[in-house]
Amino acid sequence: MFHYSKSSVYFTLVKFKELSKTIIVYKTQIKSTLPLSSVAWLAKKPYNFTNLINFLTLQTKIEMFSSPYTNKDKFLVAVDSIILGFKENELHVLIAKRPFEPMIGEWSLMGGFVDNSESVQQAAVRVVRDFTGIDDIYLEQVGAYGEVDRDLGERVISVAYYALVNIENFEKSLAAKYDARWVKLNSLPKLVFDHNRMVRDTINQLQRRAAIKPIGFNLLSELFTLPTLQSLYESIYQETIDKRNFRKKLMSMNILEKLDEKDKSSSRKGAFYYKFNKQKYDQLIEQGMHFSL
Repeated sequence: MFHYSKSSVYFTLVKFKELSKTIIVYKTQIKSTLPLSSVAWLAKKPYNFTNLINFLTLQTKIEMFSSPYTNKDKFLVAVDSIILGFKENELHVLIAKRPFEPMIGEWSLMGGFVDNSESVQQAAVRVVRDFTGIDDIYLEQVGAYGEVDRDLGERVISVAYYALVNIENFEKSLAAKYDARWVKLNSLPKLVFDHNRMVRDTINQLQRRAAIKPIGFNLLSELFTLPTLQSLYESIYQETIDKRNFRKKLMSMNILEKLDEKDKSSSRKGAFYYKFNKQKYDQLIEQGMHFSL
């Protein structure tokens, strides 16, 4: 049973008419099982002591069942995409001039806000597709960035994803549309907010993943040479790799298919083309073996 002091009852009696209307506001803000007919019934009752106690009891029940989501701070959720490509034997990052304040005109990663109708993952896919024109991408979450003052405009929590794309599939018209360009990883300028930190975290994660998963092939064309593949991994690891050991590891896994064609763009002798055999890789995993570079 609920108990009320005489002073509280007297005060509430004076305000009863206003409170009987206020309960409707409570009803719209919380999740409860109280039917609207109860509210209507209460509003029509005479303002006597018995009905006042009934009203207070009903109001207390509503407060007991009030949702923890009410009266909480609201803030924005965004996704920022570290879109990586590989060309001229180096990793590149897609960046653009920020088109609005704050920090308009400064270099930024590609990003956007999460819509009510989509998940964070779906938003990340949409952002990469909108800025590159590519649908089939390798995407992986890096982490969430939620420092209170990270965004100078509003309180924004950003979830960062990195995407590995084949630059040859990049829709070049989008570069002009978004004032975007591919910049060498080692020549990356100062970016807005904490975007440089996101890039650093991405490379650290990419290095760990590339060592145990064949994700690097997402950055290459279907056909590639061994020198190109080695240059890719040197760019990922940011260090020189011993040619002999690198090729020995690759060939021991038996996941590359050698073709008869050669790339003669860099030498007269040329280098044979290879392609990644996904079926053989899946068989490797089923046998309990692992990719390791």
